[in-house]
Amino acid sequence: MNYRINDEYPSDFEAKQAILEVGRRMYMKNFVASNDGNISCKVSDTTLWCTPTGVSKGFMTDEMLVLMDVEGNVIRGEYKPSSEMKMHLRVYQENPKIKAVVHAHPPAATSYAIAGLPLNHAILTEAVMGIGEIPLAPYAMPGTQEVPDSIAPFVNTHNGCLLANHGALAWGNDVMEAWMRMESIEYYALVSMYTHGLIGQANELTCEQVDRLIERRTNSGITTGGRPLCRNCDANGVPACVSCGSPEAAAAKAAQSPAQSCASCSPSADQSEVQQVVDIVRQILSAQSGH
Repeated sequence: MNYRINDEYPSDFEAKQAILEVGRRMYMKNFVASNDGNISCKVSDTTLWCTPTGVSKGFMTDEMLVLMDVEGNVIRGEYKPSSEMKMHLRVYQENPKIKAVVHAHPPAATSYAIAGLPLNHAILTEAVMGIGEIPLAPYAMPGTQEVPDSIAPFVNTHNGCLLANHGALAWGNDVMEAWMRMESIEYYALVSMYTHGLIGQANELTCEQVDRLIERRTNSGITTGGRPLCRNCDANGVPACVSCGSPEAAAAKAAQSPAQSCASCSPSADQSEVQQVVDIVRQILSAQSGH
């Protein structure tokens, strides 16, 4: 069926064309290698199109795509869906408003995932207002229930996450938005790597600046993304941001309830950890240029 039933979901044709286009972009931008990565798009409350297993995302054709229901049952398609579709289905189960998911292995973002570092420093206004902070999901054995369980806590509060020692995941209202969020995650990772690692200095935004950007983000209709770390912290890592008040008030609040203290209270990443990310990315880029 190639026509649109309503304005809430794309037609089968539109969904499949979007998946094929994003697959080509993923491959051309080196966000995936070989048969890596996967894409899905809902076409109703209960059905979705997804990419097949064992096929390069840069060379997919229309007949290779698979139609599934939200329980994971194949409705139509000659190919098998990837085992990583469990991760996509969990996103849709946790937040039915999400209509598309993209999983890839972009080099810089994946390097942060390998180093065990989230992308959560307020260094880029566009990142704060758009993608927000990108948390790190704990390591999970590929193909098992551990993977969907690891990403579930972030689906309703963020726009994507890193997968420890694996890659990155992004979601959105359609395939293109999910893809652009994946691009934003990689750009955030690259800028973080350049500033913290190669240059060795980053003029991070103040907590007041972060609060104003988040207010603008919320006013624009984006209610997810979390709160990146700001630079206005005392020696103990307690922020003097608008949401926490003065350093003294924030310290008292943290002492009373550490679990509810501001996200900015966490100390910044150790420089040696960031250098590990830089070294990993250099190795990846060197290997790619040698092919």
